[in-house]
Amino acid sequence: MDGRVLDFFALGILVTVAIVLLYAIIGIHDIPYEISKKRNHPHQDAIHAAGWISLFLMHALWPFLWVWAMLYKPERGWGMISDDSKEKGGIQDIPLSDESIQELAALKARVAALEQKLEPAIEQKTESAAEEV
Repeated sequence: MDGRVLDFFALGILVTVAIVLLYAIIGIHDIPYEISKKRNHPHQDAIHAAGWISLFLMHALWPFLWVWAMLYKPERGWGMISDDSKEKGGIQDIPLSDESIQELAALKARVAALEQKLEPAIEQKTESAAEEV
């Protein structure tokens, strides 16, 4: 075989590999956007734009975009509250121990006492501010 034929064959393989790598990199960078699209994520456009930015930053943002896209699920939103607490009505229905209830009452009493101490200073400050106007 002629040396030129082998050179062109090697060049063809090199170009093919470069194109396949380019498409693979673009396909990989688009995974978080595809996840967000599938889950009807409210920040789809931001994830897509950040994916392109990540492409130019050598995929430095990509893991964070993947986590961001995975956090949201349409049936439960961001998933910060468990399904049990949603049914019961939220965080207010979490059972508290007697010790916690006593501590909470003591803290409420302390806050009320501090508010009473600060009330004259606040009133004086608002009066002086009203006089300046």
